[in-house]
Amino acid sequence: MTSTAAATVSKVYFLNGPNANLYGLDANKVYGSESFPVLKDRCERKARELGIDLRFLQSNYEGQLVDWIQEARSEAKGVIINAAGLTYSSVPILDALLSFGGRIIEVHMSNIWRRESFRHHSYISKAADGVIAGLGGMGYELAIVAMSQLLNKPAD
Repeated sequence: MTSTAAATVSKVYFLNGPNANLYGLDANKVYGSESFPVLKDRCERKARELGIDLRFLQSNYEGQLVDWIQEARSEAKGVIINAAGLTYSSVPILDALLSFGGRIIEVHMSNIWRRESFRHHSYISKAADGVIAGLGGMGYELAIVAMSQLLNKPAD
């Protein structure tokens, strides 16, 4: 860990939506073979390396995700979110993200643009600083690296 990262500890919420807890259990391996607990451990390890206090959460309920985003308003500088199936339908999650005020990165395990057409439109993207998709667990780690860089970037 660099001295800069150690000196700059930022809280970041990493929110995962419906069925993310089933990663690694999908017979089709759309989301890879890595289990959700293993993915969580990888992300927490990467966050520690970068001096980020990561709160890695998952819920199958839209309202819980909205509650966590609202909570992050007073506790966190960034939100990384994989809203999963709610990406394509949740105006409440979009509204909560638009009221957040910090940095937001949208992340998806699969390449949503190579899948069914209904997945090609994301409500979350309107609030996001950037989107990472199609890189599996590596995309989750890249989202943490990108968030660290966004949070440590000097103001323009």
